[in-house]
Amino acid sequence: MSGEKLSSLERANRWLQRLAESLTRPTAPFLGEALYAGVDLGTADVVMVVLDRDGLPVIGRLRWTGVVREGLVFDFAGAVQVVRELKAEIESLLHRPLEFAATGIPPGITGRDALVPHYVLEEAGLQVTGIVDEPTAAALALGLTEGAVVDIGGGTTGISVLEGGRVVYTADEPTGGRHLTLVLEGRYGLNFEEAERLKRERGMTPEIQDTLRPVLEKMASIVQRHLRGRTVRTLYLAGGTCDFPGIESVMEEIVGIPVVKPTHPLLVTPLGLALSCYQTLQVTANPPNH
Repeated sequence: MSGEKLSSLERANRWLQRLAESLTRPTAPFLGEALYAGVDLGTADVVMVVLDRDGLPVIGRLRWTGVVREGLVFDFAGAVQVVRELKAEIESLLHRPLEFAATGIPPGITGRDALVPHYVLEEAGLQVTGIVDEPTAAALALGLTEGAVVDIGGGTTGISVLEGGRVVYTADEPTGGRHLTLVLEGRYGLNFEEAERLKRERGMTPEIQDTLRPVLEKMASIVQRHLRGRTVRTLYLAGGTCDFPGIESVMEEIVGIPVVKPTHPLLVTPLGLALSCYQTLQVTANPPNH
């Protein structure tokens, strides 16, 4: 509403809801000028989010895929193809070219591995404005200056601690949604695709939740270990695995601090990446006066 004062989290939840609705509804041609994208190359999903010239969400698109494992692109050609297809789909819907994008990596990825997402986007026809570690991108989307962000994707659990608007600690460990699926695969004698479908469709049932609780507890224990000795008053969740019902309760029980689960956690990090792209190009277009 006009004149309504919203907190950063409330504003982010509205943006995330808008993006979630755009995933499944037709989008009208875009009449503005500039577009800014964020591309999250996840283990289970590749997500692209686009903002307008005011930094507001326009559209989101995703593709379930398997081009990344534990935070690393292992199928370069496949990743390029997915990003190229998402780019073309969005351009067709908006009737505008998509030129600029930022992308992300899990904390701790360094050297050549850290540059691969840049090369993927470049090969797909995008100019890359930056590479951001994923929990830091999530913090940007949520407008956080204090607390800890836990970004649990398909392959990794990433953690960023913020103090006074600065990231003071990051960590990443190879445990994520794929491990939940593997547990169901073994428990019920399914193939991976069948187990993934079971997780997505029946995650609310007590039987599935009981089966997967030990893995959720392991994720929470990872977070607890990395936050030990740090003053963190609130934990914020992001990443597709945090869509799993009840994960916030397990995390709060084991870590021992309040946990906030935003609307549509899968879209938090790509929204932050798009905001990073937007902010980078705004600074470039309007350099500070000295």
